[in-house]
Amino acid sequence: MRLPALLLLAILSAGGARAADSLPPFIQVPPGYAIEPFATVPKARSLVPVPELGVVFVGQRGPQVHAIVDADRDMRPEKVVRVFDNLNVANGVDWRDGWLYIAEQHRISRWRARSLEELQAAEPEVLFDALPDDPWHGWRYARFGPDGLLYVAVGSPCNVCEVKGMEGTILRLAPPGTPGPRTPEVFARGVRNSVGFDFQPSSGDLYFTDNGADNMGEDVPPDEFNHAPVKGLWFGFPWFGGGTARTDEFQDRPLPAPHNPPAVAFGAHVAALGVSFYRGAMFPAEARGDAFVAQHGSWNRRVPDGYRVARVRFDKKTGKALSWEPFATGFLRPDGARWGRPVDVKELADGSLLVSDDFRGAVYRIIYKGGN
Repeated sequence: MRLPALLLLAILSAGGARAADSLPPFIQVPPGYAIEPFATVPKARSLVPVPELGVVFVGQRGPQVHAIVDADRDMRPEKVVRVFDNLNVANGVDWRDGWLYIAEQHRISRWRARSLEELQAAEPEVLFDALPDDPWHGWRYARFGPDGLLYVAVGSPCNVCEVKGMEGTILRLAPPGTPGPRTPEVFARGVRNSVGFDFQPSSGDLYFTDNGADNMGEDVPPDEFNHAPVKGLWFGFPWFGGGTARTDEFQDRPLPAPHNPPAVAFGAHVAALGVSFYRGAMFPAEARGDAFVAQHGSWNRRVPDGYRVARVRFDKKTGKALSWEPFATGFLRPDGARWGRPVDVKELADGSLLVSDDFRGAVYRIIYKGGN
C-alpha cells in the first residue's frame, strides 16, 4: 500500500538518512577523490536525482521506491522516505517535468510528482501494461533520452533461449503530450539483460551494459558495454553469449542480422549494471565525457570479479570508447568476502557521483578534493 501523506514525511528520522559514519579502509578511489556514506536505503538500486525537489528517488528489485530527502541541498540528507511499497519490481525509475516514471516488471506508469506530498496523493497514469511479465531478468531499467523518449530495457527470460516479441530488447515510447510512439517501439534487439544505460553528452548516442550468459566458462563470455547510435541494431543474443563468444545452442544457426560487438568488453560475469556519463565540473576536466559503470560482481566464478565502479575512457576528439579501468574498488574484501555490491551510478547537481549498493542497502557519494 501507499502511506498517508503526513506519515510519509515522518517515516525515518534525520539520522535514518545516513549510512554508516565511515567506510572501511579497503574501499579505495584514485588519489584526489574520496568516497563517503550518503544514505541508508533498503535494497538500493536505480537512482534518480531530482534537484528541483531536493530528492533522490531510489528504486529496488522489490515493491518499494524510496526518496532520499536533502531539503536544504547541502549534500547531507535529512531523512529517507518510503514512497511506495506495493509495486511489481520497482527497479526502473526516472523523472521528467514533474512526473515520476516507474517501469515495473509488467508495466510503465507515471505519477505526478511536483512535491512528495503530491506524489503520495497521486494515482498512477498507466502508459503501457503489456511488458513481458516474467521474473527471470524482469527488473527493468528506465531513462529518458535526449529525444524526449523514455527508454526501457526488457531482459531475456532465460540464460540462453530463443526470444520473442519484446524480450531481449531496449524499448522506447513517448510520454503523453510529446511527439513519438505511444506504444513501445523496439530500439535495439539481441540484448540478454541490460540493467543500465546513458546517452553520450557529445553525440546523444545510447550506450548500455549487457550481462553475458552463465555456464559458458570461468572467463567466457565478457560482459558488454555497447554503443547503439541508431534504431534497429542487433547485439547478438542468443547467438552470442557475450562479445564474440558463440553459444552452444545457436552456434550452428545462421545469424539473423549483422552483429554489433561491444564497444568495450568487460571481464566475464562482472555483472555490469548502471552507467553514467560524467557531465559535471567537480571532477578534473579530463573526466568529462567518460562513463562510470557499476559492476555488481560475479556469483559464478571460483575467483570473484567485479564488485567495483569502473571508468570507461573515451577519446575526447573522436568520441569513441577506448578502454576501461577500475575506479572505486574494495567492495570485494581482501579476504574474498563481499562487503558491498554497486548497482547504479548517477551524478548530483554539484558534480559528485552517487553509487547505490543493494547488498548493504546503502548509497555512497564520490567527491573530488584535489591533491593526493
